[in-house]
Amino acid sequence: MNQPIFLTPIFQERIWGGDNLRKLYHYEIPSDRTGECWAISAHPNGQSVVQSGIYKGKSLSQLWNEYPELFGHFESENFPLLTKILDANEDLSVQVHPDDSYARKFENGELGKTECWYIIDCAEGAEIIFGHHAQTREEFMQMIEDNQWDKLLKRNEIKPGDFFYVPSGTIHALCKGTIVLETQQSSDTTYRVYDYERIDKKGLKRDLHLDKAIDVTRVPHQGVKFEPEITELEGSLFTKFIEEKYFAVYKWDVHRRLELKQDHHFMLVSVINGDAELKVGEDIYSLTKGMHFILPYQTGEFIIEGQANFIVSHP
Repeated sequence: MNQPIFLTPIFQERIWGGDNLRKLYHYEIPSDRTGECWAISAHPNGQSVVQSGIYKGKSLSQLWNEYPELFGHFESENFPLLTKILDANEDLSVQVHPDDSYARKFENGELGKTECWYIIDCAEGAEIIFGHHAQTREEFMQMIEDNQWDKLLKRNEIKPGDFFYVPSGTIHALCKGTIVLETQQSSDTTYRVYDYERIDKKGLKRDLHLDKAIDVTRVPHQGVKFEPEITELEGSLFTKFIEEKYFAVYKWDVHRRLELKQDHHFMLVSVINGDAELKVGEDIYSLTKGMHFILPYQTGEFIIEGQANFIVSHP
């Protein structure tokens, strides 16, 4: 089977969510507090389902378990990656994620969570929290205890097109007015450090996870340096943002007609803007923004024709 696998997203309501997923991508979201589109997911907390073709109605985890040839018999018990689009209508909690070994031990065998963000859009002057200023674990703990959040947290101003790599152990948070495509390990483990004293719809503050957060946070903060690689092919631009242990992530800016070859175990593709056609063999598929699909192992050569922007990843 060499045809693309188109998937129906799952939506998650969040206290910080909004309605931009409807406005930008015309998704049928459950409410005006929708924070997350789980676009390509085999995680038990939100399973993508195949939209069409011979696998229509099957979940991505079913495909992974029943048809390993689609994924080149990739060696992993579970589908390894998760693609999301996040609508940060309000600030997210300040948080941190564990690595694989800590999550295996303390989160019932869950994967750790290393992730990365592509800023699709943001308000002028929007920021993210990325890292902290503490030099020792004792200083880190004391600043938390004293509620010295402005002194502790590092803030970065952002703009559309920015890319951030967020390895496990990194203190981080998206802030108000930001829409992001996130590529991550297939994990749903988050340790909240600070939540702005917010009250949920039940009148309760959300739980914090300070002991675990202190365990897993890198102190001092260490940013990982990487240099995106940009190449031009037939008038289109290819940006390789990062290639690391868990994933490689690219942006394809297609401006006319482009012939490519799928030479990985599988590729995850999200259309973030524009319209195009995808041709695989004799079959042609219309692509519009907000669509998400997998190019399986046997895709081989394919053609994209049109003007569109894609975020693409593979393990």
